Amino acid sequence: MRRAVAAWLLLATTTGGATADNFKTPGISDVRVEWRTVLDQFKSEIEARPDIAHRFTFNALRHLPPSDPRTIPALMQLNAVTLPLFARINQSPVPVLLPFDAGKYLSERTTDTPAHLPLTHYQEGFQRQMFNAGPAGYDAKFALMPGASDGMPQLTFTKPVEVQITGSILTYDIDDPSGGKGEPVSALAAQFPDLRRIIREGSVRYAFTRFSVPYVVSIHCLDSAPRASRLACREASGVAERFLKALHIAGGQPSQSRMNIAPGVMPRPATSSPDFTYRPPGNIIANSGYRGQNGRADTTVYSQIRFPIESAPTYANSQSFLNWGDCFHRGRVPPPSDKGERYRCKSSNKPLVFDESATENYSYPWQDNFCEARDFNVGQCPAGSGHQGQDLRPATCTLRNHGADRCIPNRHAVVAVRDGVIIRSAKQQAATLLINTQNEHARFRYMHMNPAQLDKDGILDDRRVSEGEKIGLVSNYMDHSGGTTAHLHFDVQVFTRDGWLWVNPYVTLISAYERLIGGRGREIAPETEAGPPAAKPQDPVHPEKPSEGVEN
Repeated sequence: MRRAVAAWLLLATTTGGATADNFKTPGISDVRVEWRTVLDQFKSEIEARPDIAHRFTFNALRHLPPSDPRTIPALMQLNAVTLPLFARINQSPVPVLLPFDAGKYLSERTTDTPAHLPLTHYQEGFQRQMFNAGPAGYDAKFALMPGASDGMPQLTFTKPVEVQITGSILTYDIDDPSGGKGEPVSALAAQFPDLRRIIREGSVRYAFTRFSVPYVVSIHCLDSAPRASRLACREASGVAERFLKALHIAGGQPSQSRMNIAPGVMPRPATSSPDFTYRPPGNIIANSGYRGQNGRADTTVYSQIRFPIESAPTYANSQSFLNWGDCFHRGRVPPPSDKGERYRCKSSNKPLVFDESATENYSYPWQDNFCEARDFNVGQCPAGSGHQGQDLRPATCTLRNHGADRCIPNRHAVVAVRDGVIIRSAKQQAATLLINTQNEHARFRYMHMNPAQLDKDGILDDRRVSEGEKIGLVSNYMDHSGGTTAHLHFDVQVFTRDGWLWVNPYVTLISAYERLIGGRGREIAPETEAGPPAAKPQDPVHPEKPSEGVEN
């Protein structure tokens, strides 16, 4: 309530009162952890190893407040064991479940077992890739390497299988038409009575509740036939279930109780920007969605972030259904062959030119493209499929040479939108920034930067970055350099009881951009189907002098 009142007072002082185009903050629910049940389970796990059970104290110090971790000394002792292996594990306000057998680890480290045994020996063959704990809960990523799947059928997939787990004290209250669905897993029902298996948004998920806390184990996969280079969800399910069977309590401690966070009003600048305009949330280019459907209006600012491209101006629009775009493989009329030839997507009448630097690509107004047609499941889109995020073009486009139709990439800095932790394995095309605070548990994904450069710069798992820190350059990488236009794909995920779900970042980005430029944007009418003709300039829209070392 205090948060909502403070937001309203700030809005009143900056905008002069409520208006029809206010942006809102999300509602977030808090859970109450059953720590006595946690202690009982940990006690049963440890008592199975009498040689180390005497090292733990299970008598609660009841004269202390319930939120004091010393009321559960056994967990403090457990944290002392696991803290050197999993940094900040004692900061998690929820019990940390990991495929790590602390009892086996302690027992064998106090006997004649060789001390050089790898941690995978205590983790059912899983290798730790990333771990982060904080006021909202914890997130971890493990990998099962090829050949490490003892006791499992041989996988067709020949690369490491990455498994993620999240336990959170916070869940976002979003309108989720597909929420709460899934099938039970009879083989694991005794261990996880409410376990649900769900395939959605590009992953197989196993959602369950333990100690009143929501947990989700997930693996990125495709619901298709297994291949050596593509993980099928049927194979991923076997790995996920192996992971679930290996879960043990590895740490965590009680924290002060907190209240649910009600939706509020996001303050906006009092001064209007002289030129920044944007189309309404949910208004995508006509006929660019599945089955001709429009987007979904969402005025939520999911997090108060720093804008992800270092400098203004930038332009939020479509890279697939604007100039030089491929119309998402729907066909172009006529098929572009000559530089500058006019064409249109078969699905719409919008006139386009085969030139990445066309004026319309680098002009206001902004336009939402969260629900544009893509082969991705997105529960927040009317058709159930969409783009997952928002495309952002940088300030300028310098063409490679006279008569070219492509922008030179790697000229504009991309920055961290918040203090957080990177989730990314080497060679991967996407970098995800995780934030974990008292009132937020969210992830931000950046795409189309060059993977080799990200590797060189150390943008990898567990890297901690600060808000505004440079993490890359706007590029055109999609499977290879030049695979798409020069732009940054940016998206937002929030944690729910179905795991991490994509939500529309459009208004979150508008809010961040207004803070970047120090002015309030103006919403203009939705675009008509035909749209204005696209101009083809003789020279780059924003000419720049090429610098040395620029990738061509």
